[in-house]
Amino acid sequence: MEIKPAVTALAALAQETRLAAYRLLVGAGPAGVPAGEIAAQLGVPPATLSFHLKELANAGLVHSRSEGRFVIYHADFDVMNALMAYLGEHCCGGQPELCRPCSSSPSQETP
Repeated sequence: MEIKPAVTALAALAQETRLAAYRLLVGAGPAGVPAGEIAAQLGVPPATLSFHLKELANAGLVHSRSEGRFVIYHADFDVMNALMAYLGEHCCGGQPELCRPCSSSPSQETP
């Protein structure tokens, strides 16, 4: 990932409603969530949600597909993985082995 898309993705996530929507979509996995359900779960008016989803889509973090009369949104995990890799490239003073993967937590580690 280059710096411009990284900044665009980080800027898109740097807003409370967009971050909440993205987290909801990550939790839903590849199946995604209909736009109306996202709005209901977040308590956001549909027009407002549409604006926020557009920002996430412009950053490449989410994609949509039509299923009948519904628009289903889903997170693009490849883009998030590329963003995380970009952020971790110069991690830990040149010792990337010191950086834990995002999926691990102290309770999952073995001594």
